[in-house]
Formats: sequence, C-alpha cells, structure tokens
Amino acid sequence: MSTTAPRDLSRRTLLAWGGGIGAAVLASACSAPASTKSSGDKVAKSSTDVDTVAWDYPFTFLPVYAGVAKFAKARAKEKGVALEQTNDNGRPDVQASNLDTLIAKKVPAIVSFPMVFEALEAQAAKALSAGIIWVTYGGTLQNQSASITFSFEEGGRKLGEDAAAWAQESLGGKGKVAFLVDDTIQLGRERTAGMIDAFTKAAPGMEVVGREQAIDPDTALTKTKAILAKHPDVNVVLGITDGAAFGGYKALVEAGRAEDDAETYVGGQDGDLGSLELIRKGTFYRASAALQLRDIGNAVIDVPLAVADGRSDAEASADVPIALVKPGDALLDEIIAQYG
Repeated sequence: MSTTAPRDLSRRTLLAWGGGIGAAVLASACSAPASTKSSGDKVAKSSTDVDTVAWDYPFTFLPVYAGVAKFAKARAKEKGVALEQTNDNGRPDVQASNLDTLIAKKVPAIVSFPMVFEALEAQAAKALSAGIIWVTYGGTLQNQSASITFSFEEGGRKLGEDAAAWAQESLGGKGKVAFLVDDTIQLGRERTAGMIDAFTKAAPGMEVVGREQAIDPDTALTKTKAILAKHPDVNVVLGITDGAAFGGYKALVEAGRAEDDAETYVGGQDGDLGSLELIRKGTFYRASAALQLRDIGNAVIDVPLAVADGRSDAEASADVPIALVKPGDALLDEIIAQYG
C-alpha cells in the first residue's frame, strides 16, 4: 500500500525537512506584530522606475528557498527587472547589515522577511525615507509599503477539519490526539488556534493528550516521544509546521507504528517536500496545508511593482492562499514538481 520511508533519518535530514514555507516561514524565532500602517511618500512613480527588486530572505539554506527563488527569478525576467538576493546566513545581525547596504545603494524596492520583526522597524523606516519601496514578507511592520502574508488561521482550520473528519470516519470519533503548536509568534498562534479549534469542535469525542510547543523536527520528535511514553495509543498528531509533524511521524515510527497504520493520522502545515513525499507514498502522514512556491515567488516581484504603480498597502499586499493536499490530489504532485 505504501512505500516505506527510511527509519534512520539523520538529524541533518530532519532539519532540512523542516524548511517548508512554512518553515521557511515558521521555523525561525521571529515575531510579526499585526499592522497595516504604511509610511513614506518618496517611492518610485511607476513600475517602470523599478529596475531591481532586492529580496532579503534570511534562510537561504532551507530547501524551500531554491523553489521560491526559481519562480521569483522567472517573474522578474518576465517583468524586465533584476532580482538581487541577500545571504544572511540565518543571523539577525547579518540581515540588518545587508539591509543597510541595500538602503545605502538605494535599490528601488526591498522585499524582506524579518528574522526579528520589531528589530527591523528602523531599517524599514530608513528605507521609506530614502524613497525605497519596502515590502514585508511573512507578516507586517508599522513601517512598510505593503506586505506578503499567508492565510495562517485558514491553514490550521483546514488541517483540523480534515483530521477531525478522518477521526469520525476511521475511529468513530473516539481516540487520542496530540497537538504540536507554536504560541510564541502571531503566525504560530493563528495557525494553532485554527487547527485546535477546528479539530476539537468537529471531533469532540477525541481526548486531547498533548499540546506541546514544537516547530522543528528535533523538538517535535522529543516532545512526541514523551507523549507516547504516557499515551502509546495516540491516534492523531497535528503539527503547526510540516517540520513538527514530521518529527511526530518519526516518533510514531520509531515506537513501532506501521507506516501505513489505518488508525493513525499525522498532518502538518507548509508543504515541505519531505512531508509531501510521505503523503504521496501513502503513509499515515495524510495531509498538509500547503503553500505554493509559484504563488510566493510571483508575489516577491508583483507586490513591489504594484506599489510603484501607485497602489495602496491594502491594494498591493498579497495574502497567498493555502490548499490542503492529500494522497491522490493533482495539486500534491504539482507542488512537489515545483521543488524541481
């Protein structure tokens, strides 16, 4: 029924598989205060004035980065602009230095994914004062021209609803569920609320036996093992990221759970390649609330150009949609192919 996934995955592989947009988006220790305020009056008068878009993404070592970059480059070529990319090495100090360099060069537009959102308010304000378009990626800042965000609550809700429907059908609505959550940042809190509220509402007979903070595979592996020590018969593990869900999946497999067990459901969020492949193979990793690399890559170019053409923050900003993907879905194969 299923193709067996390797049981001896290394720590390096675990971390690499934690890199879905999510992850890219989620596995960082960032915080995104909700705001839609735009600042600065000196921006390019039209998209024809924007010959370069600088994309500042601090986690270039994650697998998802190459996928998004591929589509951002293609969109930039289509629109006749250059795409300049930073290399922050996952360090806030390097990110701040790179942004200062971009501002000093007066690039027409910057799209930045802040590692620590509050810490980049100063750079964003400086960019706007210099007449540079600033687009915040993965959240919003007080100082910005526009933003690229993701439907965080919706993704959690879709996953929770699907898992609950499965529990009702496969378990008669009776069993045990554990949640791997993130309560530290706005993005994580929204996903967590959507996931837990949807599941518990639709499957009230399921006993919640764990609610642990975990966004990466290693932490999730440890936390899930602790849950299994007390509740070895856990049926459902839902993750705030696919990285966390994969850690939960591996804990269950290491505990002796058959990888195609009919009474187990693991699901995550982001659309990490490793998790999507497990879904396609027919394991008990059954679903992911996934983002499409193409949509994000296009937004990296389209949003700043929309600002240059005079659109307001609300008009130019993009909220990238999330789709729940499951075995047999055409979209599942499409998103996997986008990693190629």
